[in-house]
Amino acid sequence: MNSLNPSSQEPFKTLTHFQDVRQSPSPGVRKKKLIDAAHQLRQELLDGPPVAYYRSFDLVRLPYPIQYGLRGVASSLSGFIHILNRVVVIQFQSADGIKTLLSSPSDVERNAETPFFKRLSQGFGGAFSYLEPILAPRLGTVEQALEKLKIKPEEIDYITFDHLHTQELRRWLGGDGYEKAFFPKAKLLVMRQEWESTKSLIAPQLDWYCPQALSGISEDSVMLLDGDVQLGEGIALIQTPGHTEGNHSLVVRSPEGLLVSSENGVSADCYAPHKSKHNCFRRYAKDTGMDVVLNGNTLEGGLDQYLSMILERELAGPCPQNKDFYNVVPSSEWSFKRLFSSLSPSWTFGTREFGALDQSSHSSPEAPVNEDQK
Repeated sequence: MNSLNPSSQEPFKTLTHFQDVRQSPSPGVRKKKLIDAAHQLRQELLDGPPVAYYRSFDLVRLPYPIQYGLRGVASSLSGFIHILNRVVVIQFQSADGIKTLLSSPSDVERNAETPFFKRLSQGFGGAFSYLEPILAPRLGTVEQALEKLKIKPEEIDYITFDHLHTQELRRWLGGDGYEKAFFPKAKLLVMRQEWESTKSLIAPQLDWYCPQALSGISEDSVMLLDGDVQLGEGIALIQTPGHTEGNHSLVVRSPEGLLVSSENGVSADCYAPHKSKHNCFRRYAKDTGMDVVLNGNTLEGGLDQYLSMILERELAGPCPQNKDFYNVVPSSEWSFKRLFSSLSPSWTFGTREFGALDQSSHSSPEAPVNEDQK
C-alpha cells in the first residue's frame, strides 16, 4: 500500500499546522491551539489562488435517524430527518498540471448494502420499491455528473471521501467481483487510520460500513495519508477525527473564501446552534454550553469530534451568503422533507459551481442545474 510523503509519487505538500496540537492533557488547551492553527492555515490558503474549477451534483436523499443527525437537540414523530448526499468535481493546479478529483462519489445503488439502510428498506417489505421515490429518492449518479461535464472516467486522477461509512468502493477502483475499475487511473486518497479501521471493524461500527467494500482492491489504487496535505493550489485534506477515527475534511479555496466539508455535522445549524431559527437549537446551546451539534451514529470519538467541528468552522470562517453561519458544507446535508420532520434547516448550501473547467480534453459542459430548485 502506498504511504504518502511529499517526495514520493505525488507532489503533495505536507501541512504541519495541527501537528501535536491534540496531545495536551488539557481539552481547553487543545481547543485554543486548534483555533490558533486553523486561523493560521486559513490565512495562508486565502493568500493563495482558488481551485481551477468546482461543481457539486445532488445524488440521493436518505432517511437518517434524528437522534444521530441532531443529537440531543430535537425529536420528531417519525424519528428521522432527510440528508442529501452530493458528489463534488474539483480541478486544481498541481506541480504536474491540472488534476481532477471527485469528492464523495457515492455508488448509490451498491451503497444500499449498508446494513442499517438495508434493514430499513426490508422493514417496508415488498412496498419499499414503490416507496423508494419518496423515502430515498435518487437525484443523479456519478456517471451522469461526469457526462454533463464531458469528463471521461479515465480522466479522473483522485477520488476521496471524508470517511468510509456506507461507501462501496470495488466498482470504482476494481476488486473482488469486478473485472476492471470504472476509474482506471484514479487513486483513493484516504487517511491511514480510516483505511485500517474499515478493514477491522467491531460491533459499534458494523451497521454503517458496506460489507466487503474494500475486498480485492489493488494497493496501487490507494494512497494512505498519515497527516494533513495540500494537494495543489487551493485544496487540502485536513484530519478531523471524531465522526470516525480517520475522518478528514476537504478544504477548498473558492473566489469568496474557504469551503470546508465533512460529515462531522449535518447542517449549518449544527455549527452555530445559537444562531438557528429553532428554539430547540438555541436552548440546547444555552443550557449545555455546546456550541456545535455532533453527528453521531457510531460515536467513535465524541471529544475529538467536538474539537474537529470547532477546527472546521474556524478554518472556514463566515458564510459569505449568510453571515450568521459558517462556510462548512456538510457532505451529507440536512434536507427538509415534511414526511420526516416538521423542522427545516435554517440555511442550506445547495449545489455550487465556480471557476472554469479545463477544456484541453473536455467538451463544453451543460448549464448547471440546482436540484434543490426543481
